[in-house]
Amino acid sequence: MRYRFDDYELDTDRFELSQGGLALATEPQVIELLVMLVQNQHRMVSKEEINETVWRGRIVSDAALSSRIKIARKLLQDDGRTQRYIKTIHKKGFRFVAPVEEVDDAEETPGPEAGPDEVPPEPLMSDPAGPSTVSVPASHSAKPAVAVLPFSNLSSSPDQEYFSDGITTDIISNLSKHRWLDVVARNTSFGYKGKAVNLQELGRQLHVDYAVEGSVQKAGDRVRVNVHLTDCHSGHTLWSDRYNRQIADIFELQDDITETIAARLEPEIGYAERNRLVHNRPANLQAWDCYHLGVYHFFRFTGDDNKEAQRLLKRSQELDPYFGEAFAWWAYAVILGMVYWDTSPTQALLDDALKACDQAVSLVPNNATFHALKARILLARREYDGAIAENRIAIDLNPTFAAAFCGLGDSLAYEARYDEALDNFRKSIALSPNDPQMWAFLTYGALAMIFKGDYQTAVEWTERAATIPNCQYWTTAHRAVAQAHMGRLDDAARARDQLLLEHPGFSVAFAKEKLFYLKERNQIAHYLEGLRLAGVPETRADSANPRG
Repeated sequence: MRYRFDDYELDTDRFELSQGGLALATEPQVIELLVMLVQNQHRMVSKEEINETVWRGRIVSDAALSSRIKIARKLLQDDGRTQRYIKTIHKKGFRFVAPVEEVDDAEETPGPEAGPDEVPPEPLMSDPAGPSTVSVPASHSAKPAVAVLPFSNLSSSPDQEYFSDGITTDIISNLSKHRWLDVVARNTSFGYKGKAVNLQELGRQLHVDYAVEGSVQKAGDRVRVNVHLTDCHSGHTLWSDRYNRQIADIFELQDDITETIAARLEPEIGYAERNRLVHNRPANLQAWDCYHLGVYHFFRFTGDDNKEAQRLLKRSQELDPYFGEAFAWWAYAVILGMVYWDTSPTQALLDDALKACDQAVSLVPNNATFHALKARILLARREYDGAIAENRIAIDLNPTFAAAFCGLGDSLAYEARYDEALDNFRKSIALSPNDPQMWAFLTYGALAMIFKGDYQTAVEWTERAATIPNCQYWTTAHRAVAQAHMGRLDDAARARDQLLLEHPGFSVAFAKEKLFYLKERNQIAHYLEGLRLAGVPETRADSANPRG
């Protein structure tokens, strides 16, 4: 695979960076670092991940990493001040921020044009012993498939084999609860135990798109688990992580590790599916393509993207009236359009959204996502008891489903059950720290803390949320309210000014309209009073002249 940005090209097969067609000389670790950053451009890459990939887990000083970053920036004519390509996240990690174009060699190879009624031949799988040049399919006609291979036992004692096998089995079980994924059965996966596996060949043999590999090492009272997610078409590692735990109760430890891994794998696979489709968009969209493009626009979190998400998801329903995902996600897109953008919160549209979720649940009753999204609709309708019940069903069906814990926290908070709400918000954050809705987990939790009167936690959570891409203006509004109620009026005024930059039409009247999902008058009054204390204008007409 080759990646282009400006006049640079990063070739993973040649392991080479070039500019204007001329190769740039540098050490392999710098190329490996650049590949890792570019392939993970959608998120921050932590220092720990870089250490695990580039130095294979060996302990190195911060100076060693800093020197490789400095060399990479020099190659790209970048520096620590400009950060045009590589952005430093203070004390956390790094992120590649320049626009990147993926170039598949097969796409640039000219061939005979297919006529209007002809179907072009399918690309051939390369010899697994030869170069890795498998063509990525343009789109899916079915659910993405995942194989979880037996984790390797790196412990000194073969008696620990049962633990690594148990980790593998539990990940298979937890991933299979995400109904939009096809997960290869345990018996099939364990047929590869102890064998050196070419993952691209595995993809061809099992017809899978992704493979999960890992290792388990137990020493004394500590356990280390490494896990990797690989795209079987390209052979590229999409995500990896390492977990260190101290053993207290072995079964509790196993549950903790496997639930965490499954929760973090699921959004990574979802991102890869959306990214693949967006970059390889077929000419004639089918229901599955419309669905994933719709969800792609959904997670961009802008007003225009929300409208496009609603349109594509509605089209997916029309193409396949038995495709529950299209109904459930359309309903959620509508609700977020009401809360954040220009979709009017009419009773008729709320009714349509509930009917769509009921349709999805009737098609696949044991789909945890459908129940969690139905809970979101019920919450918007101020039917909190129903929302709590649906979220609990979702969690029973899939105990690793972070968004369901967040939804449960929301529903409990609006019933003034704040301590229970906080427990669930913290669970959602711990389960899926790379979730595309992480800013929402933190922001919704901050609102609950405002109602509880824990303003310091609300401020801390909004500050964390503000560092996450696609974070919305409500985060800043919550921070202004919390600071105002703490008596920090100067800080509140600064947050207010930032809020009016993010959403120039924001006002007390606008907030009251958008908080239609709250039924407790005390909560609404408390929030609006915080806005007034922060100096937020009463109406949109006043927003050009906020009081200080």
